[in-house]
Amino acid sequence: MFVVFLVAMFYLLAVRHVVNIEDVRRTVAATGPLAPLTYVVVSAVLGAIFVPGPILAASSGLLFGPLLGVFVTLGATVGTAVVASLLGRRAGRDSARALLGASRSERIDGLIERGGLWAVVGQRFVPGLSDALASYAFGAFGVPLWQMAVGAFIGSVPRAFVYTALGASIGNKSPALAYTAIGVWCVTAVAGAFAARRAVKHWRSAHHEAEAPPDE
Repeated sequence: MFVVFLVAMFYLLAVRHVVNIEDVRRTVAATGPLAPLTYVVVSAVLGAIFVPGPILAASSGLLFGPLLGVFVTLGATVGTAVVASLLGRRAGRDSARALLGASRSERIDGLIERGGLWAVVGQRFVPGLSDALASYAFGAFGVPLWQMAVGAFIGSVPRAFVYTALGASIGNKSPALAYTAIGVWCVTAVAGAFAARRAVKHWRSAHHEAEAPPDE
């Protein structure tokens, strides 16, 4: 039921775009000096319900410029990660362990204990993967909140700059800022795809070794 709910929310908000971002921007701008903090809270919640992160980050750039906008985007990104992880833990933790079984759950717990932080960091570099969906999954698998927050912050820095700078470049009509953002995005996407490929190969190798029968 939780998976069906997530899929429905993803369709309505990431595909159908039922939330009007222009209305959100106007509402935030109306709060005056508190606008950056307001946008962090609002964007964190919207991100957790699958409003696309690039649109939220670009709106941050339009509202606050490339410098302050990056910090606002990072604050909202960490907020989304924490909110989604908490919801995933509350709604899916027991079911995930039941579906995986005791032995696999113990192996995953061990992997999380050894490298949960860097799993969160690495996920942020993988192109095309929804951060909100990943955060729900990390929560269901029991990744600690501090790892979610720190990992989301570290791993989101390049993309936060890219999308915020693109939004800011639209507002101030700066081609140089746009070209810089696109260059950083290309480097990040290539590095993320390469790292994801290596991680999958390593996981498959470890998985086969764990399931191989012991030598007589």
